[in-house]
Amino acid sequence: MPARVIVLAGPSGAGKSRLAERLEERFGWPTLRLDDFYRDHDEPGLPVIAEGANAGLVDWDDPGSWNCADALAALLDLCRTGTTDVPDYSIAQSRRTGERHLDLRGAPVFCAEGIFAPDVVAGCAEAGVLESAYCITQHPVITFGRRLQRDLREHRKPPPVLLRRGVALARAQRAVVGRAVAAGCRVSTGDAAFEEIVERWAGSRAPS
Repeated sequence: MPARVIVLAGPSGAGKSRLAERLEERFGWPTLRLDDFYRDHDEPGLPVIAEGANAGLVDWDDPGSWNCADALAALLDLCRTGTTDVPDYSIAQSRRTGERHLDLRGAPVFCAEGIFAPDVVAGCAEAGVLESAYCITQHPVITFGRRLQRDLREHRKPPPVLLRRGVALARAQRAVVGRAVAAGCRVSTGDAAFEEIVERWAGSRAPS
């Protein structure tokens, strides 16, 4: 395997994407956005919220709304060959809108981040490509605020849906972290994980 992967799990809005961006700026490591492997909104059999104000809507926080097999296949292809094709997914439209080519450009490590990241940890470990796995988390109030600001800025869903979903996610944050830990992720803040990774790879240079 020419490359290994750092898996970044954790609640939505906890700072996974920001950590991946900082590592790309520091080392030139590309990022595989696992959220791009969501299923299209009209795909049959999607999980649906059964109770509460959002009852009847697709439950995008259920792993059944995400294609783990495709995500893991792309990840392992990236490790083996250094390149892969991945979907472009629009969260606002709840569907794939195209495809893009991801190239490691010789980087020995890349990040894979997303809310369902714990589901790929075992497959990465079994294939021998897992560099490390973190569960990035912060206080639920901070995560709630940052997630809401991001989702409103990006027009991901109508504001009432985002607000109700944010409250539900804040209540479920402990369970999300527990699931990641059970999958083999280590709990950390984004800053602490960044410092640890930089120290480990201090001699590495960004690919030219």
